[in-house]
Amino acid sequence: MSIHTPRGDTRARILDVALELFSEQGYEKTSLREIADRLGVTKAALYYHFKTKDDIVRGIVESMSAPIDEAIAWGRERPWSPELRDELVRRFADGMTARSGLLRFFHENQPAVRELNAGALFKERMIAMVQLIQGPESSYQDRVRAVVALLTINAGLFMLQEEPEGHQCPAADRQAAALEVALEIVQRITPEATDGKDAATEV
Repeated sequence: MSIHTPRGDTRARILDVALELFSEQGYEKTSLREIADRLGVTKAALYYHFKTKDDIVRGIVESMSAPIDEAIAWGRERPWSPELRDELVRRFADGMTARSGLLRFFHENQPAVRELNAGALFKERMIAMVQLIQGPESSYQDRVRAVVALLTINAGLFMLQEEPEGHQCPAADRQAAALEVALEIVQRITPEATDGKDAATEV
């Protein structure tokens, strides 16, 4: 998995390598020196782009959350409808499919992520997606359905790959199954259609 960023190859490589190390050995146990060593650069060169590990995590979240931000912006410009609801789920699934490394990082480093502002920023994006999917004047059950649908996609992309040998499903099949189940869940959401800008609170 590679993080794409317009701000230069070195910055992108730092984010890629840091995410690998954070996932392999944990956020707390990874030092800036180890990141620099794996990159083959000096610590000073690393400091030029990121002063702290927290800054690196914020960079990872910003870069990897770009498709979610695009989906949120797209959804806010349109009135709510069943078609909008389903397309948002598809866009979320497409965006997260290429970002399983971020899901693994969040899952395996939950105590550290809770302390980081980056974790809160990602949570805000997820809340915005839920609000757009559930639509206006939604019931509590509809809000739960929107949350469960997004969690279903994440579970299918990451958590279910940890199944015992012999029960594992190919990645493409997991992705397709997760999206199918997520769409089945949200298709029970049918609030009144209205101006798309009312369907979600600004984040």
